[in-house]
Amino acid sequence: MFRSLFVALFTWTAVLQAQVAPKPSIAIIDFDTRGYTAANQSQCIQYIINELVRLGDFEVMDKYDIEYIAKRDTLKMTGCFSKICLAEFGKRLKVQKIITGSISQLGDNVNVSIRLLDVESGIFEKSYVKEFLNIPGNELSMIRVTMNEVFGKGNDQDLVNKLTKKAEFDNSINNPYQLRLKSDGPRMGMTVLTGESARIIKAPTKDGGYDGMPYMFQFGYQFEKQYLNEGNFQALFEFIPTVTGLDQGRFIPSVTFLNGLRNNVSGWEFAFGPTFSFSKYMDMYSLDGGATWTTKYDPLAIVESRPDSRGDVTLTTGFLFAAGKTLKSGKLNLPVNVYLVPGKYGMRFGVSMGWNGKSRYEMRE
Repeated sequence: MFRSLFVALFTWTAVLQAQVAPKPSIAIIDFDTRGYTAANQSQCIQYIINELVRLGDFEVMDKYDIEYIAKRDTLKMTGCFSKICLAEFGKRLKVQKIITGSISQLGDNVNVSIRLLDVESGIFEKSYVKEFLNIPGNELSMIRVTMNEVFGKGNDQDLVNKLTKKAEFDNSINNPYQLRLKSDGPRMGMTVLTGESARIIKAPTKDGGYDGMPYMFQFGYQFEKQYLNEGNFQALFEFIPTVTGLDQGRFIPSVTFLNGLRNNVSGWEFAFGPTFSFSKYMDMYSLDGGATWTTKYDPLAIVESRPDSRGDVTLTTGFLFAAGKTLKSGKLNLPVNVYLVPGKYGMRFGVSMGWNGKSRYEMRE
């Protein structure tokens, strides 16, 4: 029992000491933004102070105290990045640690470096560099990610991907351009007809058919606009002119207008909208309530305009539902979609694929 009491007392004492143990003091003197003109120096310094407070591992010296001591002792705060300068400044401020760093552009990337100096020894005990995509306006997020990694704190992996991976789908972070996005490219695939439409396609031409097969190749071009790009989703508008049936000696033009959404993280998307095409229709007559149809006129028959190769070219309409996934390979997009068009004379469905690359217009002011 005495042993248990001793262990409990020892544990309580250790916890109490941990609670009252002072945190290491720390200050930031300067942050080098000369290599990246998009960054605001004073804003970066204040953000690092805020991040240190948020991390909770240090007693952070207030910037006004630093400015007061620098003015009192006639110390030059700007351009102090060397170990000797930082150590001397740290001793004047009477802090244990000095944090500094820089942000600079190297080619298409931006590097954020964070260094932690132990004032007493004059040695950088931590030195870390993180590489990001060049995305002006996200410098503070880059600093936060780097600070978290330096001090072993967790990061939002989705945010890290958007800031560092070129293959990440476009979003409001890695593509801040608004209302000026364009993604065009060829589309091709196969369409399959069912029901009465399939029967008419297969029927002999003498019976108003096409003497063909109920599946046909399609070729077209997709014009896409991304008019909203927030959070995990993009809102899309697509205009797709296509030609169907060239493999069977037919020329069936159509155009489709789609509105849809694409997930920035996974690339899954869905869209829907009207589709317009040209087909031959002819007035047909039925005396048995629609069980059979003939071209022979009868005043007592039901009259209906129906698909028939002997008829006149007519504009037809439908409503298309599509879903799919866009695969990424660098800046190349590889969309793969399935679609469905319900109709009076049978359902039409198919699969299409294509490719396109992202091009950017200037952002509106």
